[in-house]
Order: sequence, then structure tokens, then C-alpha cells
Amino acid sequence: MGPVRVHGANSFRTEIDTGSHRLIADEPANAGGSDAGPTPYDFLSAALGSCTSMTMHFLAKRDKIPLEGADIEITNDRMYAKDCADCASSSGYIHRFTVKIRLRGALTADQREKLFSAAKRCPVAKTLTAEIKIDEMLVEE
Repeated sequence: MGPVRVHGANSFRTEIDTGSHRLIADEPANAGGSDAGPTPYDFLSAALGSCTSMTMHFLAKRDKIPLEGADIEITNDRMYAKDCADCASSSGYIHRFTVKIRLRGALTADQREKLFSAAKRCPVAKTLTAEIKIDEMLVEE
């Protein structure tokens, strides 16, 4: 996995290079952007959703489960930790992702549960629920 390179200029519009792929991130017009692409939080939700889908696909292929596809809808928001009844933290913010999964195919109840259980263990979900350390450094020109 190579580095992701992000190039910003004098606006919220940001160009992203990921190997051979080029993406644009931006903020909506009502937040001062030009709405040229998804927001960073949209990309974070997309990472979670695509990882969830790929994890279920991998399991279905490996275990010969007749999964025809999955439709995943993700919303995210943040709240004050003190307002969250089922959260361990009591200070700062809590980010909450709501992931709704619709499975397609002639699946038994056991197969559906097995896929749903795997979905909750996708690597991006594990990353988002683990302790994260970000090492930032200023590099001279």
C-alpha cells in the first residue's frame, strides 16, 4: 500500500492521488467550498462502507454463500460525550457511524447472521474503533 498524496491550494478543494487513482474532496457550497467532491467525512464513511461490503463479499466467496450483493447506507455525526448514554468516554466528542446493511440473495437466516457478524469485523471498522495515533511532521521545502 503506497502513500496517499493530498494537494491543496487556496480553497477547500483538495486533489487526492492514490497510486493510479485521482479523487477530489471539497466542502459544500454552504460551508464555503465549491462542492466539487465529497467531504472528508463522506470519504471516511465510504471507506467504512466499502470495507464492510468487501469483507462480506470475501466471506461469501470463501464459504460459498449465495450473496448477490449488499446495499450499505452510512450516516455519521458527532455529539458531546456527556450526552451519550452508551459511551465509555465522558468528555470531548463521540463520533457515531450508523451502518444499515441490506443483503441481497437467497440467504438463510444463519448465512445472513454470519455475513452481518463479519461486516462488524471489517478492517476499517476495527481501525475506527481502536486507539489511533497520528504522527504529523512538518517537512521543509
